[in-house]
Amino acid sequence: MEKQQRREAVAAYKARRQQGGVFQIRNTQTGRILLRRTLDLRGSENRFQFAQMTGSCTDHALQADWRNDGRAFVFEVLEELTQKETQTEAEFRSDIEALFELWQEKLADAPQY
Repeated sequence: MEKQQRREAVAAYKARRQQGGVFQIRNTQTGRILLRRTLDLRGSENRFQFAQMTGSCTDHALQADWRNDGRAFVFEVLEELTQKETQTEAEFRSDIEALFELWQEKLADAPQY
């Protein structure tokens, strides 16, 4: 790849607006959930899918149940946010954190890891 094309590709990647949000990994057999937030929902979902394909665990909190049956887990997006053009990464991170806290309150009574 030429240097100019590479620079353009890097600039386009950096200019893209992030899709972040709150997700849960739910054990379909027990109903227990692991609540998480991320600045990159697609990346988190891809890591989860890769972990299921390879039989590796995505989080230490899940390891015991994951060893029994990693296929029993599902990745569910609870709420998604798109970074605004004028928003800094710190502001976007703050919005994601506030959203996460709201979901923690909503799911406080749910069985969790």
